Amino acid sequence: MSREFDSIIIGAGQAGPPLAARLTQAGQRVALLERKLFGGTCVNTGCIPTKTMIASAQAARVVRRAADFGVRVGSTITVDMPAVMARKNLISGKSRSSVEANLRGMERCTVFHEQARFLSAREVQAGSETLTAERIFINVGGRARIPPMPGVENVSCLTNSTLLELETLPRHLVVVGGSYIGLEFAQMYRRFGSEVTVIEKGARLVAHEDEDVSDAIKGVLEAEGIDFRLDAECIAFRRSGEDIAVHVNCESGEPEIIGTHVLLAVGREPNTDDLGLEQAGVLLDRNGYIVVDDQLRTNVQGIYALGDCNGRGAFTHTSYNDFEIVAANLLDGASRRVTDRIQAHALYIDPPLGQIGMTEREVRQSGRPALMGTRPMTQVGRAIEKGETFGFMKILVDAESKKIVGASILGTGGDEAIHCILDTMYANQDYTTLQHAMHIHPTVSELIPTVLGNLKPLANS
Repeated sequence: MSREFDSIIIGAGQAGPPLAARLTQAGQRVALLERKLFGGTCVNTGCIPTKTMIASAQAARVVRRAADFGVRVGSTITVDMPAVMARKNLISGKSRSSVEANLRGMERCTVFHEQARFLSAREVQAGSETLTAERIFINVGGRARIPPMPGVENVSCLTNSTLLELETLPRHLVVVGGSYIGLEFAQMYRRFGSEVTVIEKGARLVAHEDEDVSDAIKGVLEAEGIDFRLDAECIAFRRSGEDIAVHVNCESGEPEIIGTHVLLAVGREPNTDDLGLEQAGVLLDRNGYIVVDDQLRTNVQGIYALGDCNGRGAFTHTSYNDFEIVAANLLDGASRRVTDRIQAHALYIDPPLGQIGMTEREVRQSGRPALMGTRPMTQVGRAIEKGETFGFMKILVDAESKKIVGASILGTGGDEAIHCILDTMYANQDYTTLQHAMHIHPTVSELIPTVLGNLKPLANS
C-alpha cells in the first residue's frame, strides 16, 4: 500500500513535532514517523528526566546543609529512590504524552508508530505501507556510544538511558567519562548517597572548557566527596564477585576501582545505521552523522537532517534551532543559516556552568587583541546570601570592535545570567551597551556590568 504526502518527518524529537505544526499550518499533508518514544532524548532520557532528578538531589543537599542556614532538621536524611524515580517518570511521562497527543490531534498530520526505512530518495517504508513525499526531514537523534574497551562485553554497564531505570541506589557508582553527562550523574548520585568515582581518560575534566573552568568544576565536585582518576589511558573491565573492577592506568592511586555499578558516559553516536539511507543516496561522515550544508540540506535534494543526527549540535536548543532555520527558509522566505548561531551550552552540575561563544583558550589562539574581565562568586552578593560561592564569571571582548566574543559563568544562576551576555552578542552591540545597563539588585546578573567595567588586556600566550 502506498500513500502520498507533501512532507515526511522521521523522528519525534525536539525538531520534528514543531516542524510538523508549521508545515500543517501551511496546508501541507504531513506523515510523522516515530519508532519508539515521542519527545526524543530530551523528554525521555535527557534533559527532562535528568534535571528532574538533579532537583531531587539538590533538595537532599539543601536538607543536609540546613544547619548552615539556621534550620534544624532530623539527624538522619533518607533518599527514597523509588519516590525519586516515580517523580521523574511522572514529569517525563506527562511531557511525552503531551507531545504524542498534540501530534495525533494535529490537522493534516498522520502519525505512524513505526520504524522508518528509506526505499528511495522519495519513498519511506512504515510497517506495511510505503509513504512518498517530495520533502523528507530526518530527526532521529542519537544514543550512548559503547566503546570497544577491554572486557566491556563481560560486565553489565549502564548508560544514561538504563541508569534512569534503576530504582536502587548504587553503593559505589563508577562513572567512566568526565564530561557533561558523566559529571551530572556523578554529583546527582553522590548527593543521593552513593560513593562515586569518576574515571577520565584525559588530563582534566570537560577538556574543551578553559583550564580554570575545568579546575573549578573539579574543586566543586571534590568538595562533595567525589573521587577522580584522571589520565586513565588503559581502561578495562572484569567481574569481581558481584561487583565490577575497572582497571585504570594512572600514575598514582590503586590500579583498579571496585564498584557495584558502572556508568559509561564517553560520548554519543547518531541513530542513522538502520534507516536505509544508502537507498536514498544520503551521505554520512565517518562517524555516521548525516552531512548537511549551512541550511541543513543533505546532498540529496529534498532531504534534510535536523538535530543530533547531523553532527551540527548535540543539544535540545540546537535541535530546536534547526527546526526554526528550516521552517523559516521553507515557509517564510528567509535565508537563515546554522553558522548564524552563537555557540552556547550549559553543564548542569550545581552550581551550573553557562558558556557562550569563544573560550579564553580560543581567543588567545586567534591572536586577536582582546580584553578579559573576571569576578569570583565570593564577590557576588546573591551567591553569598545563598551560601553558594563556588565559581566565577569571565567575559572576553574584542579590543578593537568592543564586541563580546565569549563568556563563562560557573556559579549559582550562571545558566540563566549568561543569557543577557548572549543577547547582547546577538544584538551585535558592543560591550558598553551591557556595561551601562542598570540591573536589578540583588542578582547574579547585576555584577556583569561591573565585570565589564574592569576589563584588562589579555595576553596572547
